[in-house]
Amino acid sequence: MPIIKSAKKRVRTARKAAIRNSKTKRSLREALKALTGSPSTKSHSSAQSALDKAVKKGVIHKNKAARLKKQAAAKAKAAGVKPAKAGAKKAAAPAKKAPAKKPAAKKAAPAKKK
Repeated sequence: MPIIKSAKKRVRTARKAAIRNSKTKRSLREALKALTGSPSTKSHSSAQSALDKAVKKGVIHKNKAARLKKQAAAKAKAAGVKPAKAGAKKAAAPAKKAPAKKPAAKKAAPAKKK
């Protein structure tokens, strides 16, 4: 056990981070196993989402995530699953109204100097 106060804090912080990282890793493994067990569009999208979250939290490297995504897409394609498109949710959102155009402000003529 450390004696110095800052070292004690680092032990507590590291323990919390380890728990957080293990939860992220567990959810990642579960999502990948669900995709392998019963490939579907939902399981494919959840696997990709879990990979993205793990990268964002720094649990795995981005190149490893890219490799695993490619493998997951290959498994889904071999099973005949259509992969979910990345922009599908954005296209479903209703279109925003264009703001009303305001008339242009009239410029005052500059005063002439004499």
